[in-house]
Amino acid sequence: MKKYLRTAFSPRQYMLSKDFEIYYYEDSHISRMKNHTHDYYEFYFFLGGTVSIEINNISYELNPGDMILIPPFVKHHVTLRKEELPYKRIIFWITQDYCSQLMKFSADYGYLIQHVQATGQYIYHYDVISFNTIKAKIFQILEEIHFDRFGKATKISLCISDLLLHINRTIYEQEHPATPKEEQSLYQNLIAFIERHLEEDLSLERLSNEFFVSKYHVAHIFKENLGLSVHQYITKKRLEQCKDSILSNTDIMEASLKCGFRDYSSFYRAFKKEYGMSPKEYKEWNARG
Repeated sequence: MKKYLRTAFSPRQYMLSKDFEIYYYEDSHISRMKNHTHDYYEFYFFLGGTVSIEINNISYELNPGDMILIPPFVKHHVTLRKEELPYKRIIFWITQDYCSQLMKFSADYGYLIQHVQATGQYIYHYDVISFNTIKAKIFQILEEIHFDRFGKATKISLCISDLLLHINRTIYEQEHPATPKEEQSLYQNLIAFIERHLEEDLSLERLSNEFFVSKYHVAHIFKENLGLSVHQYITKKRLEQCKDSILSNTDIMEASLKCGFRDYSSFYRAFKKEYGMSPKEYKEWNARG
């Protein structure tokens, strides 16, 4: 983690900003926190340590990857169980007024808030990939706060909106899993898209943005249907296309670039692993046949 983005822990439970505040804390020990409430929303992202949280007199053990949303005026406090591991977390406070402004723009920003209020479910868990995406978005915000760059306030505002919309989308997808028919349709559309764009960037992030689903969801669909990661599938399809191009006498380097490989050494290793010979050996072997 980027140490220069850490904040020294303060027990303060009121906001200095009229909109939002965000902090990255890492401590070996903290004073015992008293039960408290506040008049703003608190998003709590648990990164590590041995910790429990009590919300409305119910205690929950936390695991890395947990996100908690504490609405205004809900009693809560955290207890550090052991001090062997550093207690790492990100705290994001946002005022009711700021949330209301966002929800006037789009009700999508309010999905999680409404879900928490309707169900009383405060804790949501993310897998490692999905949680890393959230952390990356948060650290981008902290970077913007830390440095004085042109357009700083505008960029921070955009990043906050992006983070909140991303959280709402991922929780909505957790709570509304796709039907088998929808899953199959999405899988087929992903396959078709990949085959049409093999020469382009096909990162999980791009596929997620193209199909408006989380990166975890894309990865899950491929594992479920093919037993392969997205990267493994794309590599296999690119190698097949390269193999055909090589047989049509296209220059090997040119073929690798046209099929989406940006690094020849990576292409070479992948080709040899897949077919048991180098691209040049494969071309010569077929020429003899």
